[in-house]
Amino acid sequence: MDIHVAGGSGHGPTAMAAYDAALADANLHNYNLVAVSSVVPADAAVHEIERAPDLGPAGNRLTVVQARAAATPADAHETEAIVAGLGWATGPGPGLFYEADGTDPESIRTTVAEGLAAGRELRDWTFEDERILLASAETSEDAYTAAVVVAAYGESEPIA
Repeated sequence: MDIHVAGGSGHGPTAMAAYDAALADANLHNYNLVAVSSVVPADAAVHEIERAPDLGPAGNRLTVVQARAAATPADAHETEAIVAGLGWATGPGPGLFYEADGTDPESIRTTVAEGLAAGRELRDWTFEDERILLASAETSEDAYTAAVVVAAYGESEPIA
């Protein structure tokens, strides 16, 4: 199975519209996302990409792990940007995802790295590769803001 990791950001007149715009930026807006905790299956290959490829018909269910940051127009007075971060540690067997959100890219990167380290300590698995992808968005006094990093597991599937 291929897991595609893509980030996006967006603005909109509501929080949900901004989230939808961020998903559209990553090309993952046409699916019903079903979140899972954070384990990479042993047979999966994780690929960091700019935008997700076509993963099936619109309206299908798509299994994901996601990091999601959001801001209201009022938040723009306190912060210039928001950041979503998703990291993964993989090896020859199973792997892990870890997600975080906030306003400082270096803090998010550190939090994700620390989370992955803690997860590795809990498991007797071999890890050979570790990566972190951040997505950021400048806040706006005129719109809601969202940033996402989404790991999409395989192809989408029909809901029914």
